[in-house]
Amino acid sequence: MSRINDLFARKNKRVLNVYCTAGYPQLDSTIEVTASLKAAGADLIELGMPYSDPLADGPVIQASGTIALQNGMTITKLFEQLKDFRNQISLPVILMGYVNPLIQYGFENFCAKAAEVGIDGLIIPDIPMYEFEKEYKAIMEKHGLDFIFLVTPETSEERIRKLDSLSSGFLYAVSSSSLTGSDKDFSPVESYLQRLQEMKLKNPVLVGFGIKDKSTFDIACKYTNGAIIGSAYIKAIEGGEDIEQKTKEFIGQVVN
Repeated sequence: MSRINDLFARKNKRVLNVYCTAGYPQLDSTIEVTASLKAAGADLIELGMPYSDPLADGPVIQASGTIALQNGMTITKLFEQLKDFRNQISLPVILMGYVNPLIQYGFENFCAKAAEVGIDGLIIPDIPMYEFEKEYKAIMEKHGLDFIFLVTPETSEERIRKLDSLSSGFLYAVSSSSLTGSDKDFSPVESYLQRLQEMKLKNPVLVGFGIKDKSTFDIACKYTNGAIIGSAYIKAIEGGEDIEQKTKEFIGQVVN
C-alpha cells in the first residue's frame, strides 16, 4: 500500500494537504519547511517545483516560485535536497509542477529519481488526459508514483469519472476555475462538492483553491475527505523567520 493510500485508510476525513514551494523562502528552506509541516500536524505535503510560466498558480504562489528560481532552485537541486529527507519525514509527499521542465530533465529519469528519493506522487496540471494515457501513465506506474488529476465545477460528470478512473491516490477538486489563492465567497462551492460526494468516486477527494482558514477548511471537509492549502501558508512563512513556529500557529488555526 502506498503512503497516500495508507493515509486515507487511516484517516478519511479532515485530511490536510499543505502546499509549499521548494527553495522558498530561502534556497535551503525546503527540508525545514516540510519538517515543520510534519511537526505541526499536516497530513500530506504538496511540494511545488518552481517554473517560470505557472499557468494555474495565483500571484502569491507565482511570486514564491520566482523567488525560489532566483534563489537557484532547479529540479537537480531539489533532488539533492530530498536525498535523505525520508530519515525525518514520514508523511506522503507529492511533487507539483509543469511538464516542460520534466521533459527537459527527461521524464522517465525524473520519475525514477523521484521514486528513488521517496516521493509518492505527482500533480502536473498541464498534462492532457489523452497524453497521460498514451505516454506517461505506464512510466509513472513503473516507478510506483501516484498521479493526481484536477477537476473543476465545469468538468462534466463523464469526464470526472474518467479522470477519477485514471487518478490514483486522490482526486484534486479545484473549487473554482479561478487561480489559486483567490479571495472569494466560498459558499457557492458547496453544491459542487456535494455533487462530487454523491458521485461516489473511486478516489478520495481533496479540495484546493481558496482554502485559507478554518472556515473554508470546514466547508471543504463537509463533503470531501479534506482540503489543500497553499497561498495562505506561503504568506504565513514569508520572510523566512521562525518557520517552525509560524507553521505551528498557522496549522493550529486551521484545524483546531
